[in-house]
Amino acid sequence: MNEIIVNATINGRREQLRVDASVTLLDALRDRLGLTGTKKGCDQGACGACTVHLDGRRVVSCLTLAVQADGREVLTVEGLGGGHPVQEAFVRHDAFQCGYCTPGQVLSAVALLDEGRAGTDEEIREFMSGNLCRCGAYPNIVAAIREVAGR
Repeated sequence: MNEIIVNATINGRREQLRVDASVTLLDALRDRLGLTGTKKGCDQGACGACTVHLDGRRVVSCLTLAVQADGREVLTVEGLGGGHPVQEAFVRHDAFQCGYCTPGQVLSAVALLDEGRAGTDEEIREFMSGNLCRCGAYPNIVAAIREVAGR
């Protein structure tokens, strides 16, 4: 096994992980740190359920190696804590059904808002297109993001 030490700040806390060079960030977060809010969906980077922030930019953690987080900051849905405006808007607008995609949707929405890309519903849909919802809660997700963008 080719183990590498990864030092990263995860949800504001310094972590040191010893991982095989081929371990994904998703598996390191879930299996080594117990941060199970990040979901394993397609494991191919197509569904967005595993979206996290890496140095403030959204990435699909199933296609990101854990070693790529070395010396960087990772934010998962647990790092938002309770009561983030996007989380509250998702609840108010019933922007989830089964909830499986919700952590990735929320983190993508936070990034979209931080990037200033929530000017129109079309823009929101475009920049959220990497996050799939099998339940079809898209209109409610757009409404939740629009509400937070309007503040």
